[in-house]
Amino acid sequence: MAEAEGVSVSPLRSLDDFLMESARFQVPNLKDPEKWANRVLQNLLYYQTNYFLTCLAIFAVVGVIHPTKMFCGMTAVGLAFGLFYYLTNNKMPAAQFKKNHPVLSLLGVVLAAYFMVYLLGSVLVFLMGILLPITVIFLHASMRLRNLKNKLMNKVEYLGMKRTPMGVILEALGLEQDFFM
Repeated sequence: MAEAEGVSVSPLRSLDDFLMESARFQVPNLKDPEKWANRVLQNLLYYQTNYFLTCLAIFAVVGVIHPTKMFCGMTAVGLAFGLFYYLTNNKMPAAQFKKNHPVLSLLGVVLAAYFMVYLLGSVLVFLMGILLPITVIFLHASMRLRNLKNKLMNKVEYLGMKRTPMGVILEALGLEQDFFM
């Protein structure tokens, strides 16, 4: 287990435990959302290393199938976030440029809109590369029944003896374990 600043990486669970023979799956009881949420949370913590690798593998597969669209989509999303960050943090230079060069500003907006429409397919491929792994992980965590080892390891993390990356992410999202107990 690698450790950095009090956070330790969970071990990779065996494929047999994760998917194959000893794994038990069952559709969750949708009428009891607290129990379902607890199952998802506990599985996210227990199989976190497997889930991170699954996410990377699916993202890589989508990237290999559509490499150009994936690259263009990542570039477009990155440019959109960069432009949003610049415009929200530096309002004066953008407003001054718009005031001094109205025709150039209008041309820039039209070209940016055309560029975004042109890259829409690429952005959708990139978003699929992100959302597909999340969907697969959520379905696995929802349907995988917990075993005794899973319950024991989650109690160890809950007691604070061990902090993991998924625990830190869930805590940042406000999904602490005691929320579901």
